[in-house]
Amino acid sequence: MVTLTQSNLQTMRKLFIVALAMFGFGFALIPFYQKICEVTGVNLLLKPAEISNTQVDVTRFVTIEFDSNLRSSLPWTFKPLETSVRIHPGELTTVLYEIRNTSTRAITGQAVPSYGPNVAEQYFKKLDCFCFTQQTLQPGESRQMQVVFVIESGLPKDVGTITLSYSFFEVEGAAKKAG
Repeated sequence: MVTLTQSNLQTMRKLFIVALAMFGFGFALIPFYQKICEVTGVNLLLKPAEISNTQVDVTRFVTIEFDSNLRSSLPWTFKPLETSVRIHPGELTTVLYEIRNTSTRAITGQAVPSYGPNVAEQYFKKLDCFCFTQQTLQPGESRQMQVVFVIESGLPKDVGTITLSYSFFEVEGAAKKAG
């Protein structure tokens, strides 16, 4: 059996006190850190009601008009479900288009966007769009397709209306490969 000498006992007590002090200091750091962050304004914890998207320019509105066209005698119907929306620049927006294949054969098409005025294109950022991929519709099939976009807040102030127009073109031979 090992006996502790007086010096070992004294060292053990000192180490225990140091460990206890470090443990207590760790707990004391939490309110201390919160107070430092509050005073300096760093890493401030916000309540959900206080959170807002600082990229949204609430001082102005932009009207987005939607247009749709079919090319090459494409036997589809294609239209936006909303003809226009009024939004703030920087605001995330989703719009839907409806498309239907009115023919008796599977057809693949590709949408190509255009913008008016032309300067709007560099500020119109699409996050999701049916125009990113070819669309194959079976005979009589219809579907709704979305466009998710943001108009960047750097859009010139004199641009109050943007027209987003999609033209669908048939992709020859693509439906035969898909079918």
